[in-house]
Amino acid sequence: MTTILRLPADPDRITFPALLLRNAEDHPELPALSWREGDGWTTLTWSEVRRKTAVLAAGYTALGVGRGEHVLMMMGNTPEHWLSDLALVHLGAVPVTVYGTSAPEQIAHIARHSRARVAIVGGARELPRWEPLLADPTAPLERLVVVDPAAAGPHRTYGSLHATGARLVNPDTFEKAWREARATDPLTVVYTSGTTGDPKGVRLTHRTVVGNGIALDSVIEFPEHVGHICYLPFAHIAERMLGIYLPLLRAAQVYLCAEPTQVAATVRELRPRQFFGVPRVWEKLAAAVRAALAGLPEERRRAVEAANETARAHVACRERGEEPSAALAAAYREAKEQVLDPLLALAGFDRLAWTASAAAPMPVDVARFWAGFGLVVMDAWGLTETTGVVTTNGPEAFRIGSVGKPLAGMAVRVADDGEIMVRGPYVSDGYLRADGGVDGLRDADGWFATGDIGHLDDDGFLWITDRKKELIVTSTGKNVAPALVENALKEHPLIGQALVHGDGRSYLVALLVLDPELAPAWAAAHGLDSTDGGGLVDHPAVRAEIARAVEAANARLNRTEQIKKYRLLDKEWSPESGELTPSLKLRRRVIRQRYAEVIDGLYTE
Repeated sequence: MTTILRLPADPDRITFPALLLRNAEDHPELPALSWREGDGWTTLTWSEVRRKTAVLAAGYTALGVGRGEHVLMMMGNTPEHWLSDLALVHLGAVPVTVYGTSAPEQIAHIARHSRARVAIVGGARELPRWEPLLADPTAPLERLVVVDPAAAGPHRTYGSLHATGARLVNPDTFEKAWREARATDPLTVVYTSGTTGDPKGVRLTHRTVVGNGIALDSVIEFPEHVGHICYLPFAHIAERMLGIYLPLLRAAQVYLCAEPTQVAATVRELRPRQFFGVPRVWEKLAAAVRAALAGLPEERRRAVEAANETARAHVACRERGEEPSAALAAAYREAKEQVLDPLLALAGFDRLAWTASAAAPMPVDVARFWAGFGLVVMDAWGLTETTGVVTTNGPEAFRIGSVGKPLAGMAVRVADDGEIMVRGPYVSDGYLRADGGVDGLRDADGWFATGDIGHLDDDGFLWITDRKKELIVTSTGKNVAPALVENALKEHPLIGQALVHGDGRSYLVALLVLDPELAPAWAAAHGLDSTDGGGLVDHPAVRAEIARAVEAANARLNRTEQIKKYRLLDKEWSPESGELTPSLKLRRRVIRQRYAEVIDGLYTE
């Protein structure tokens, strides 16, 4: 387990300002926050972070921000975002990050619902979606703070706010303000990504977040003060935990990666000890590695495949709770040192001690792929409403394909209809109401209905099948979990994305998207002229291979789950184009609406 640092109080009474003070006192010179500037990194120590927090707190106080007030933020993973979040918490205000890909109507809904008077935004990309709210009589928004001074126009800049804070900061006032905080106070409100309707605001307290972090660290062994590459949106509970709250608890270093497209380059540079990615990130990384392996000479490729099999056998022993034989242990060490680690080093993954995923079930074939390199991607499960993590795999007990066992204090059961129910101290106290109240989300016995479908095995591991609202009910009355079918289709390297449809229909159809990284490599390996993913869609050889992939997936599925017809698309889905959530999950309703004619055609052709 991770070494727990000195706690400043009983865990039930700890607040995050108290943790920042502990870090500044116990680890003043340790690096806390780093971000890229020019060709290098700028770093603040924990003592410097606390001084910056005090300055910003004074600046936000001068702006009129008070205790209990919601303040909205739409910035990338920048120091202004991270430090403002801490400063607002020290004032007793409630920071609320809004997804940078949110549409104007979603922003308006959150602004009205949270009753926020102040929002902090990055610059020219955000302003057109926010400025109309200042003149909207139904929205309480009064003021924007803009980070980029060149785009600020008439609005207050972050730089001027910081300068005001530096002039007005008073240590006594700062200390008095944060010491009024209680563990039961709201720490943040996280709005769900709105895949099925308006986003809901989940209120989380200091107590639930601290408790969840301590429980998580009790089953995970991290190197002391381990660094974290922070690239997912702060509007997502996973990055809030991993990029803000757990580093404060662990006195760990955060590397801010403002551009998600630079994650791979950042990993190669930093060679991290831990790395977290939602399943789609691990899928894309696996696709990139597969593409690179496909270009190796045959002799070299065979050596890699043999090393992969040795690594999988070693992981399988650990998965069964067995000690690998001396021969297997020696073969694995040799495979790692001579074959696998040099390949992982090219991606910056050769020093990884902990790899994890959450937000959606990890496709088993992707997990098995990484096991072939000795990396066990420890799948975890939870929701915004459960402060992130309810169950997790750990080094002492894991099952590839499962999401692990419940954290200490959390109870999990499966209802008669397969829905997973959760009870325990890390379940949120409720959804924020527009009038400032909170609607509870537990039943009379304290259980929260998660909306996920799954089962518990005899060893206590939880397996997720799908979302209850996403289950397909065919016209024959059969239930189908679309994710199960989609993951079977995506096991073929050419298929990067898939959506299965069939609600109220007599059979299932699918929309398929070529993998933009593996498709060109596959084409080159098969001597095709085109290396453009879009151009490959109509190539007879590609279509024949996709037909074989669908046939192979169908062979592993029961009759109801099998795909009868499909359409291969030429454009990858993304958060920017609206088909994916910011956490890279399918927005099924959006895709079905956007491709309604295509789907209907699959039933009428």
